[in-house]
Parts: sequence; C-alpha cells; structure tokens
Amino acid sequence: DEGKGKLVDAMAQTFDVVARAQGGANAGHTIYSPDGTKHALHLMPCGILNPRAKCIIGNGTVIHLPTVSGEIKKLKEKGVSCDGRLFISDRAHVLLDLHKEADGLREQELSDKKIGTTKRGIGPCYASKAIRNGIRIHDLLNFDVFEKKLRALADDTRKRFGDAFEYDVEGEVALYRELAAEFAPYVADSVAILHEEERSASRILIEGANATMLDIDFGTYPFVTSSSTTIGGVCSGLGIAPNKVSHVVGVAKAYTTRVGAGPYPTEIHSDLGDAIREAGGEYGTTTGRPRRCGWLDMVALRYACAVNGFSFMNITKLDVLDKLPEVKIAVEYRLPSRGGETVKYFPADLDLLEECEVVYETLPGWQTDISGIRTYEDLPQNAKRYIERVEDLLDIPVRWIGVGPGRDALITK
Repeated sequence: DEGKGKLVDAMAQTFDVVARAQGGANAGHTIYSPDGTKHALHLMPCGILNPRAKCIIGNGTVIHLPTVSGEIKKLKEKGVSCDGRLFISDRAHVLLDLHKEADGLREQELSDKKIGTTKRGIGPCYASKAIRNGIRIHDLLNFDVFEKKLRALADDTRKRFGDAFEYDVEGEVALYRELAAEFAPYVADSVAILHEEERSASRILIEGANATMLDIDFGTYPFVTSSSTTIGGVCSGLGIAPNKVSHVVGVAKAYTTRVGAGPYPTEIHSDLGDAIREAGGEYGTTTGRPRRCGWLDMVALRYACAVNGFSFMNITKLDVLDKLPEVKIAVEYRLPSRGGETVKYFPADLDLLEECEVVYETLPGWQTDISGIRTYEDLPQNAKRYIERVEDLLDIPVRWIGVGPGRDALITK
C-alpha cells in the first residue's frame, strides 16, 4: 500500500516498455490522467496511460481474464486504447473462478486464524502452478486442451472440498470460450519481446505489485501474498537476467499501512490512526477494506532495502502528515524477554515480532499544507528535516517525494 502506482505512472511517461512481473488482481493501483481522470487498475500495468509504451503482463502473474477484460473496456471508455500495446505472457497462469471459490473455502477453514486474503483466488492459483495442474494462457489457443484441463482441475478441487465447493463448470467453459477469442490478439511470448526490446536499448520499467513485507519468503509469513514481490520476482516473473537490472527504486509512505491480518509493530491504536486513514484515503483499491495505519518503521524499511538493494527511495503521501504537531519514526525493536536486546533485522518468527517493543524518535511536525509545493527547497524546514532523517537512517537518497494524488504532485529532490 505504498503508492507505487503513482510513481510508476509518472516515470512511465518516459519509458518504452512497462511490465508487471507477479501477483494478480489482488494488487491495486490508483492513478490519474493529466486531466484528473481517475483509473483503478488491478492487473493492467500503469504504463497503459502512456500511449507510446508497450505494456506487458509477465509470466509470473496469475491472470483473471474477466478482470482484465473489464479494465480494457473501462480504459477504452475513458479514451485509452490497449490495442497493439498490451502483451500477455503465454506462460502466465489463468486464474479461474474455481480458484476464488477455493480461496474463500480455505479461509473459512482457518476459522480464527484467517490470513486476511482478498479472496481473489491468488493463493490457490499459485498452488495449482506449484503442484503442476495449473492452466497457462497459451492453453487458451487450443481450447480443447484448455477445457480438458479446466474440467480436471474442477474435479480435483471438488475432491478437496466436497459439497461445499459450488462451481458452474459449464458456465466457466462457455465464458472462457468467448474470452479465448477476445484475448487471442494479446497473447505473446513476453520473454522474446523483452529480450528484443533490451537489445534495442529500449527503456524498460518494471512495476511492483504488493510490498516487500507481503513477499512469500521475506514477508510476515503466513500473512503474506503467494508470490515473490521483491527484486527476485522481477527476474523469475519476466525472464530478465539479474545483470540487466540497472536501478531499483523503493517506494514507502511517510507512514505505514497494512490491509489484512498479521503483526504490525508500529500500528497506531487510537483516534490518530483513524485520522491518518481518513486524511490519506486509506481504503484498499481492490477490496475497499480500511487499511491499518501506523508510524514509519525503519526496521522493516531497512530490511526491505537490504533484500531489494534499492538505489533510490520515493517517500509518498508526505502531505497526509501536514496537520500533526509531531511525527514519529520507529528506529529499532527491543525484546523485553531478552533483557531489552535490540532486534537488528526484521524477525521471521511472528511470535517474536508480536513481543517486540518499538523505540521511536519524535520529530516536530510542520503543520503546513504542502500539497501545492513542487520544489524541495520550498518545503517547510521540519518536513525537510523528516525526509533527511529518513535518508540518514537508511543511507539511501530520497529522490522523489509525493505531496498529493495527482501525477504532478511529486517533488524531485
């Protein structure tokens, strides 16, 4: 929930290719056209608003085609065409309604230990991929094969959940017969396209979906998504060699948010958390669920920097803190059970994380509306002090600062 979409949208205006590497419709990016038109995207790369950019949905994604179809139609209604510009990897996996149904049933089984999934079928689709009974986009081009695989997958899921699994196989087959024809022009070998674009010295931008702390390996497992959301997922999710990645940009809000269950050390359990949620419009793009809000967490952010190797940072939504008399930054965790021992890295053990006490630094607020400011020099002194303290604690330069929702509300430092 870091506001990645806005930076990707702003940067995409100067790139030739914009690609998604992982995740599915559980991700949500809200971006705005220059005329202020709002677009809520879930699978479509944010670069779609650049009429010159090719947009790729890579092999590491799981694709619910009705969602993509809906996004294509909504974009067209707003004057944005995807024709000849959208390329969907033939190696990506198809996310079916049966995966959504399985997701909901699985969450019910967890009872009071729910993950807080969006119930968009992401986990079950990646599970199908991992146990090798999944369906890939290229199967749509040979519909007899697609139908056979779909029916086998439905039978397998019904064996798992019994009568609780309610799924219209015939309806799904009929729907995908239509979708196969609709999406045939968009199916492509994305690995070949990216390789050719890289050889031609095209500027390629890869956008993240879901944050580091939701990574299947490095996040707050099991309260995570089901894909690799970190830099490694870029290489495996698009077929890009690691040495071809020139820069990695980290995006973090000036505070923190989280949707769903799981430990959250810097969460603000007071009216202040509610006030930040309202000021920042912190409701999930995908689910509409209210996001939990808290102070900026340097332990988690330093960990994200270590895992991803960020070259620069973008601090977003600094303006949301405009009215606060003081702002806090979490600088370390301590364990009371170990005599106040400092936790230097983000722990894997969630019981340990729940036990951690947070040490904060408190800085004076700026209590000034900064949403109209466009140069770093014009920011209030205390706002600059906040940004510079973040740089000191991370030892990484902050290149961009977001001060509002519009594409232009971005300060380059």
